Amino acid sequence: MGDIVVRLTGLTRSFGLVRALTGIDLSIPRGSILALLGPNGAGKTTAISIMLGLTPADAGTVTLFGGSPTEAVRAGRIGAMLQGAGVVPAATVRETIELARALYPRPSATDRILSTAGLTDQADRRLDRLSGGEAQRARFAFALAGGPELLILDEPTASMDVAARREFWASLRRYAAEGNTVLFSTHQLHEADEYAERVVVLAAGRVVADAPPAQIRALAGSRTVAFDVGGAPVTGLDLLPGVRSVEVRGDRVVLTTDDADATVIALAGTRGFRGLEVSVALEPAFLTLTATGEEH
Repeated sequence: MGDIVVRLTGLTRSFGLVRALTGIDLSIPRGSILALLGPNGAGKTTAISIMLGLTPADAGTVTLFGGSPTEAVRAGRIGAMLQGAGVVPAATVRETIELARALYPRPSATDRILSTAGLTDQADRRLDRLSGGEAQRARFAFALAGGPELLILDEPTASMDVAARREFWASLRRYAAEGNTVLFSTHQLHEADEYAERVVVLAAGRVVADAPPAQIRALAGSRTVAFDVGGAPVTGLDLLPGVRSVEVRGDRVVLTTDDADATVIALAGTRGFRGLEVSVALEPAFLTLTATGEEH
């Protein structure tokens, strides 16, 4: 970690009577991977739009690499992968990358972009003939064209299958390990939990939590106890000590509990089970934080 790449100070933005952001303060150091979470309407898209210079703030300041977003974008220091970004359907993947490279003073090499995005074998295919996951990786390649030091990604793994997601996150980790910075917003809480070094949660236009994933999870004060029932009845599980909710996923049951030790002891004394797993999940913490809207 080194110098500050992104700094937001007192950032405020309204759309008519709707306050999208209220005094956001945020700094992101070089080489970090940060996840921006929040329910719909929390202000994530507005914050990203202001960082990219696409939307002006009503008050406050935003600096990227010590200068304005416009300067950073023109210099190729920032790349963005946004939902709904337009492409030329008849163009090939390679042609699209070459077009993007021509916009920047020091672009990355085409072959490196294709390799990083996992599109080497699809380089000569038209964009309108790519699968949903491949099209998403093409947007990723477009974001890489300028050789950016900062990547801002909005729901980056949408439409990707499990294998493609793993490859994508592996490439992002390598990218960050080279001293670059990643900011991504997502509704996939498990991805934020697994891949982000830091999680910032927005609710009603405010930062309500800013910490490593483990600390965010701890704010929930609850754990999950998961196990296989093998077709056995699941009635009565809600009566076990500490249990707050019961979710049945086929033959697997997930209990949310305030006292995992008491729940497991009672479970072992009343029924058989297999594949027991006790964990602290990010989702309960996320729901708690965004429901209260209180800063932690």
